[in-house]
Amino acid sequence: MTYNGIKFEFDNHHTTNIDGAVWIKTDNTPSMKTNSKHKIAVIASFPDSVLSFRGALISAIQQQNYEVHVIAPYMEDDLLQELQRRGIVVHQISLQRTGMNPFSDVKYFIQLFKVLREINPDYSIAYTIKPVIYGTLAAKLAGVKNTFSLITGLGYAFTGEAKGKRKVIQYLLHLLYKAALKTNKLVFFQNNDDKALFQQLKLVPKTSNPVVVNGSGIDVSEFSEVPLPNSCDFLLIARLLGDKGIREYAGAARLLKQSHPNSTCRLVGFIDVNPDAIKQHELDEWIDGGYIEYIGRLSNVQPAIEQCTVYVLPSYREGTPRSVLEAMAMGRPIITTDAPGCRETVIDGENGYLVPVQDSHALYENMVKLTESRELVVKMGKASREIVEEKFDVHKVNHAMLTAMGIK
Repeated sequence: MTYNGIKFEFDNHHTTNIDGAVWIKTDNTPSMKTNSKHKIAVIASFPDSVLSFRGALISAIQQQNYEVHVIAPYMEDDLLQELQRRGIVVHQISLQRTGMNPFSDVKYFIQLFKVLREINPDYSIAYTIKPVIYGTLAAKLAGVKNTFSLITGLGYAFTGEAKGKRKVIQYLLHLLYKAALKTNKLVFFQNNDDKALFQQLKLVPKTSNPVVVNGSGIDVSEFSEVPLPNSCDFLLIARLLGDKGIREYAGAARLLKQSHPNSTCRLVGFIDVNPDAIKQHELDEWIDGGYIEYIGRLSNVQPAIEQCTVYVLPSYREGTPRSVLEAMAMGRPIITTDAPGCRETVIDGENGYLVPVQDSHALYENMVKLTESRELVVKMGKASREIVEEKFDVHKVNHAMLTAMGIK
């Protein structure tokens, strides 16, 4: 049967359903039953991130003659087809990405275990909270010898004051992280602050030697430097969460609209299912006030970055923010916070400014500096491009990771 250009043949060599885990094969996708010398399982929680954040890493692994399996939640047909076109074997399973519902998490763990046992990979690498915790434990139980985790950020439970529900979640996550990471052959972090915190909390074994890499990297050929617009407009791309600094950005935008009415502050993103998500009425208030131009969710952010003059990310904590790297590669000055993950991207006064966390007035003051100095904008934009080429080139980042994993 053919549906949306995908050919389905219902026999054991083409479609596998393992208690809700669905593996779909096209004619150009290798079978799980092949005798390929090496296989690796990449475990993700957000399907769109597989190509946008890990696409280059997967390609680098494939170039070493590895068969790549991706385990992720159910995805759109166009993404599924693109992964299959690249020769990636896709396993779709159910996952409640946020929250800690024990029933859904146990179901997710069982699906992971059964898929991993069926694949029987030589390596596994998981990123983001639930894949790292449950994926690593499932891989260990399934007999995967070489398991790796990539800590891409710490999320809701590690930001803000630990009290009430957040304190309980944090306690449980600490226990789960500690249980999972002790089984890893190696743990990767994207900044030294996260590594130091995990070591301080004893979430990684004393005997381990975690590796810090420069974020997920960026393909500097894909994100080319582009001319600056004539106006001075600002942009923030993020899930609309409190700890992304969305409210601080809106506060600074309100002040900027009063003092410099010709400047525009744009916002790209969506209200995520998350305890820290902003409320719809807040977003409506900003839009109605005329100081936030809301673009919504974009599959391709390059046109939005090209349209802006300065990129802003007032986040409370990051791994290494991908959107900042994209803006740097396109030659944009950056205003971000002096917070873990964010501070790694900016040399204060050279390619942008670092501001205190949760300080909308400091953010506003630095936005004014760039609004009033075209010369500074041009200088800092060029510096951003130079820094990203030297430090964050995706090929350099991937080489460091694969070397540490023993794949190169």
